[in-house]
Amino acid sequence: MNQFDSIDDLPRVDSFAGLPANFYTRLEPQPLDQPRLLHVNTPVARMLGLSESAVQSPDFLAVCAGSRGLKGGNTLAAVYSGHQFGVWAGQLGDGRAHLLGEVVTAQGNFELQLKGSGLTPYSRMGDGRAVIRSSVREYLAGEAMAGLGIPTTRALALVTANNPVYRETVERAAVVTRVSPTFVRFGSFEHWTHQPEQMKVLLDYVVNHFYPECRERSGADAGKEHATLLRFLRAVVARSARLAADWQTAGFCHGVMNTDNMSIIGLTIDYGPYGFMDGFQIGHVCNHTDTHGRYAWNAQPSVMHWNLYRLASALAVLGPDADDLREQLGGFEQDFLDAYQGNLVRKFGLRAWRDGDEVLVDDWWRLLHTQKADFTLCFRRLAGALDNAAPFLELFSEHEPARAWLADYRRRIELDARPDAERAKQMLQANPLYILRNHLAENAIRAAENGDAGEIDTLLTLLREPYTARPGYEAYAAQAPDWAHTLQVSCSS
Repeated sequence: MNQFDSIDDLPRVDSFAGLPANFYTRLEPQPLDQPRLLHVNTPVARMLGLSESAVQSPDFLAVCAGSRGLKGGNTLAAVYSGHQFGVWAGQLGDGRAHLLGEVVTAQGNFELQLKGSGLTPYSRMGDGRAVIRSSVREYLAGEAMAGLGIPTTRALALVTANNPVYRETVERAAVVTRVSPTFVRFGSFEHWTHQPEQMKVLLDYVVNHFYPECRERSGADAGKEHATLLRFLRAVVARSARLAADWQTAGFCHGVMNTDNMSIIGLTIDYGPYGFMDGFQIGHVCNHTDTHGRYAWNAQPSVMHWNLYRLASALAVLGPDADDLREQLGGFEQDFLDAYQGNLVRKFGLRAWRDGDEVLVDDWWRLLHTQKADFTLCFRRLAGALDNAAPFLELFSEHEPARAWLADYRRRIELDARPDAERAKQMLQANPLYILRNHLAENAIRAAENGDAGEIDTLLTLLREPYTARPGYEAYAAQAPDWAHTLQVSCSS
């Protein structure tokens, strides 16, 4: 693979910038005062084709800090709309983000976007900035999800500065360079609900670049276009359902599943008040702002389905039959169940899903919920619990219900007639030991605020290979300490 010694030398196509001018505003990011490069995500830099000398250069810092765009670039902020907490919010857009350009790599094309890079016409009442706290959380989250195999945006670099930013307290500014094939979202389509000409432009762009298999090649023009639209919607439904299933079985809560935060290609995007559960609660709400629990863990699949209905409603402006749209949406439940059950088959070490397994799983969730047992460690230690139950049972305040469930699990495993070593190996490859717990992120944030990226380095090492136990890092795989329960994240996070 080619290696480039300057970020300006990366080959680009900038396809989104080729859309009509009403899809975005062209503008430069706003520089920070004396920015410092806190961390570079080396695997992502390598993926993009950047050499070691490139990421150490002043040009790299200048671009990632928002001091300037890419050479000859098409820096812009995109417009979109959306539903926030179930309510139509109207026009939104990149209020603190600048799309720098689209890089061509051996692994596909990736857009580079700065987050926290200053005011845009879509900032509304915001200041266009991000803080170290939220930026470290996003920087780590992308790698944590990638390590788990969950579709996600990632980050290339993290820059900090002394500029004050006013949130609940006065914090210092930071900029994350985000990386994704596209940042088009459900809300990008909702923005054109009453403008079919623009909706068609966006649909053609997204299908041509990300869903070419959905393009209908035969038939009359109107019928061909409707067939393409329906295939596209069906594909988005399938990807979104699988993503929701991945979230559920990883104990991940997005925290703010507004339609403007839903990727059109099925990625986890816009990390804000997210959280991986410690003690399991079926209605766990990770976002302190979400006072009504709209985005609780158990609500995420239904909210994803609701969001897809909003997407379909926007696409209706192009004239497809309403029953045909509903038919595509109707595949969500089966798509979700197939992915959800497939994930659980691997996590429980089963050969395949059998009728009746839903009872075992429901009893599992009930057991964890009743005792607020640790989501990640319960799955992880279950791998060895049939040989030595003690480490598993110590995760529960009451052992007898856990023993009873374990007996049911043993009977189910016996139906597979599978060697224990084979089953345990599968489980250890499906159940992580290391996850991005809130208190681990908090430790990294506190160090980063003092200019120390050591905890970020440590966490990235563990999170990139979360299934592999590493001697000396037992504290990173332990249950959350008591002080972690006081941590709160909100939409400002």
